[in-house]
Amino acid sequence: MIAWERQGGLVKTRLDPPTFLRQQLHLAVGQPIRVAVYTRLADGIRSGVFRLGEMLPRETELSALLGVSRTPVREALMLLEEDGLLVTRRGVGRFVTDSIPHGGLEQLRPLEIALADPNMTLTVQPVRFELEGFTDFVSSRLALDPAANAWIRESVLLHDGLPMAIVQEHLPAGRYLSDVSALIASELPKMATEPRTLLASMQANGHVFTNGMCQIVATNAGPTRANLLNIEPSVAVLILTQTAELGGTPLYAAKCVVAPGHGALSIMQHNPN
Repeated sequence: MIAWERQGGLVKTRLDPPTFLRQQLHLAVGQPIRVAVYTRLADGIRSGVFRLGEMLPRETELSALLGVSRTPVREALMLLEEDGLLVTRRGVGRFVTDSIPHGGLEQLRPLEIALADPNMTLTVQPVRFELEGFTDFVSSRLALDPAANAWIRESVLLHDGLPMAIVQEHLPAGRYLSDVSALIASELPKMATEPRTLLASMQANGHVFTNGMCQIVATNAGPTRANLLNIEPSVAVLILTQTAELGGTPLYAAKCVVAPGHGALSIMQHNPN
């Protein structure tokens, strides 16, 4: 069902929770089900399908509506509570928070912004922009089939002229991009030449990505990365993997390799209260 409500003199439509939840989940290859459930519920909270302070359906009902087992639902609910979107009232149930918190890293800040501080000047140096064929990384994160190509834009982040990070950004190519956003497809060649990450350029052009996720692992740099970062191949680096959607479709994936020796990488959640 679709509910009608009046806001500021305008009549807007709003899906009722059961209809919203019954929509097919978008599952990228290799993506845990709990992530898709988390995304659906978080979207419902932030878009107003679930109102502030409203009680959510029980786990069993959510499981039935979403068409998944209770385990990923329970895991997603726990993550939503950790992120401040839900609160549990013992013996009663789970409720949407009274105030939606602002996001931290999940806002998909461009790396040059995430790593910067008031005393640091970062510059972005584009290295290459080209088409690439099938890779497991891109296929799993952008839900592309093996026949699809993708764009890769590689950049080096410089701190006072010294390399501190590599950013490899991926977007689908051809109709896989233009069918989702013809505007981004037309802007991409120009954005690839700009001295900032593609994510920063797309955000500056008004494109809003949602459902951002970031994974962080530590590993050795290896020969290729070490050459770009001017470090030894055996040196440990941090790899941040970001993925995001546009209009419910996975459209952006990035791998950010951060070299040691440039201070702390802070990951914070911001609450307006």
